[in-house]
Amino acid sequence: MSQTVLSLRNVNIYQDNRPILKDINLDVKQGEFIYIIGKTGSGKSSLMKTLYADLKLREGQGSIVDYDLAKLKESDIPFLRRKIGIVFQDFKLLEDRSVHENMVFVLKATNWTDKKEMEAKIDEVLEKVDLKTVEHKMPHQLSGGEQQRVAIARALLNDPELILADEPTGNLDPQTSVEVMEVLRKINGNGKTVLMATHDYALIMKFPSKTLKLEKQSLFEVVQRTV
Repeated sequence: MSQTVLSLRNVNIYQDNRPILKDINLDVKQGEFIYIIGKTGSGKSSLMKTLYADLKLREGQGSIVDYDLAKLKESDIPFLRRKIGIVFQDFKLLEDRSVHENMVFVLKATNWTDKKEMEAKIDEVLEKVDLKTVEHKMPHQLSGGEQQRVAIARALLNDPELILADEPTGNLDPQTSVEVMEVLRKINGNGKTVLMATHDYALIMKFPSKTLKLEKQSLFEVVQRTV
């Protein structure tokens, strides 16, 4: 039986004391690919921020990659984030460093010290996103799609148990979005669990998978054809 990597029970999520989501229940099993959809302002980002501990879980029970979100201490957050990979809409690459230096920065920040191991890991993750040839380029020399693939590679550096992708195609044109999705699906096909927030229904139709919808502060599963 697949292991549960994320579980939420009766969770209420607040932003500045304002209730955003109520009574959220969610289970994500190892190896799943799950979309979370919903209009702008429906709470997708607030949910994601709760999962990577940018927003404190105040009500309900939550467990992610063996961390209890309700009891999480500030000092635990870096360790939690090593076990999850986060991909943002706006790439969040360091503009003054090459692709390779962006990767080195993350590895050093997560306590890697062996140069040889670091180089091997960087080669491995860039290979996975088909970007071995760009490692010495600066982010501004890359297309939006290439930058997002670098961001996905960066999310894979610490071999995470779960990838949280928050609108990863939000700033990309349709063709590039498809290319980025193909990378995410390939990574999922290799056994990684992916939870992806999106409002791009065309992508969901093209790459169907389990889909949950946020609406009126609630989360529920939608049958594919009614999306």
